[in-house]
Amino acid sequence: MQDVVIAGYLRTAQSRSRPNDPSRDWFHNLRADELLAKILPELISRSGISPQEIDDFIVGSATGVGEQWTYGGRTPLLLANLPETIASKFVDQQCASSMAAVHMGFMEVAMGFADVVLIGGMEHMTRLPMAGITHDRGLVALNEALFLAPEYRHWDMPTVMNMGLTAEKLSALTGYTRREMEEWAVRSHQRAAQAQADGFFDGEILPVEAPQADGSVKTVDRDQAVRKGTTMEDLAKLRPPFKKDGVITAGVSSPLNAAATGLVLMSKARAQIKGIKPLATIRSLGFVGVDPTIMGQGPVPASRMALDKIGLDPKDVDYWEINEAFAIVALNCIRELGLDPERVNIMGGGLALGHPLGATGGRLIGTLARILGYKQGRWGCANACVGGGQGVATVLEREEY
Repeated sequence: MQDVVIAGYLRTAQSRSRPNDPSRDWFHNLRADELLAKILPELISRSGISPQEIDDFIVGSATGVGEQWTYGGRTPLLLANLPETIASKFVDQQCASSMAAVHMGFMEVAMGFADVVLIGGMEHMTRLPMAGITHDRGLVALNEALFLAPEYRHWDMPTVMNMGLTAEKLSALTGYTRREMEEWAVRSHQRAAQAQADGFFDGEILPVEAPQADGSVKTVDRDQAVRKGTTMEDLAKLRPPFKKDGVITAGVSSPLNAAATGLVLMSKARAQIKGIKPLATIRSLGFVGVDPTIMGQGPVPASRMALDKIGLDPKDVDYWEINEAFAIVALNCIRELGLDPERVNIMGGGLALGHPLGATGGRLIGTLARILGYKQGRWGCANACVGGGQGVATVLEREEY
């Protein structure tokens, strides 16, 4: 198989979605596909390729309905005025959607069916909030038998469909306290705020001119949800919304966000011919299913799968990007995989930066690739839990090796 490299990575900032108060979201006047279309031409240019070299475009989103329906991946491609000859497809693996897109692109290039694949991820949780895709709007229609028929009761769909309850269940199983999760949340905000102040994210965020509710135009060039001043005292005041005696609060959960992300995957041979220095090489993939009522367990076996395929141990990995859908997910990974916390989410994680569902997987991989270069690490692993009970992981190697 051909080696597959990441030749480029770019994203928008991640705004803070406010479905009940849209004007507070810096991106509330822009659709998700518009955000994605804004970054794709610049990503292609920075990657050192021409649009005509792209063989396939794969875009991921957790809610490919309503205005995020892509007509088989075509609409973002057309909005970006890319050649009609580029094939396209849409993928939904919920929170892992753009990581799944990377996995699919990797396999196309590795098997020699493509030389260059463009990856996209997008989500707008103000314009298409999770609560807004229910039956009453006619955008989704889950099979009611899963909820009502006796033979399916063991799936416990009310818990499966409530991410907060799945996090409560994982917390109860692992024994982590609310205080331990809040300490991780404060760390996430502090690390993210410091990375912002140091300009680390400037290398991956394309500033976007976004019209605001008051008629002004704001240049959005930083992640909106990061709060430098978050304290333990602040988090202790929050009430658990999912269970009366629960430990999961908004402070230890990722916020709602809007964003788009993109990557260029390329065969190593093509990169060498073109004189392109890749960010990293993709070395392995992991994907598993787990108990859907404890979806936060997914990253552990997915990471083990990806590492086992290339003979690595978790302790061989220099840096980890673990999606902080909830603090408990990262803490569980650290314990179960025996990780050094100082190697995990060193620039902050989803609790602070945000988790725009379908855009997150691409951000995890892209940020990790940049961290490997910034810190001169060799191996990196990005992973995420997935709504519905799954886990995904991607192992990268810095190209200098």
